[in-house]
Amino acid sequence: MPRVLVAVALVATACGPPNPCSGHQFDRLKRYSVPYAGHWVVARGDTITFPDAPQMSDRFRLGDIVLDTTTVVLGRECVFRGRITFRAPRHDTLAVNWFGQPEQAIVSGWPVDLGPFAGVSLAWAGTDSLSGSILIDAKLGVQARPGMTARFVAGRLASAP
Repeated sequence: MPRVLVAVALVATACGPPNPCSGHQFDRLKRYSVPYAGHWVVARGDTITFPDAPQMSDRFRLGDIVLDTTTVVLGRECVFRGRITFRAPRHDTLAVNWFGQPEQAIVSGWPVDLGPFAGVSLAWAGTDSLSGSILIDAKLGVQARPGMTARFVAGRLASAP
């Protein structure tokens, strides 16, 4: 009987979902993501307001974006951890998740009470700077008009010697 239980346990383990943080797909994701990793300081950015939602018309200002290479499993996906620091409307640091693609990095994980944001899209604006856009989450009922965007530029924080 113990042999049968061991065999069933081995089969169940072998048939279970593979570790999403290993294998070819993750190696590819990591290769695209690693160049975006680091501490980014927002140099300038737009203010976004929602005329149809006055409670969300506060000016906000991003301070820092830190993209770490520590992995976290969300459902069946493996992504990286990070954090975003806001300077306004309230000083707050949020834990976020992110991943890189050849043309951009996507940062997500903002709480609903902050606003109808789906996250941030980051793209290269030079060898040591990123251009970003705030992504609006239509599922939260706010309709973004064409051309309505909040863009920002961030530079890499130089490492200490």
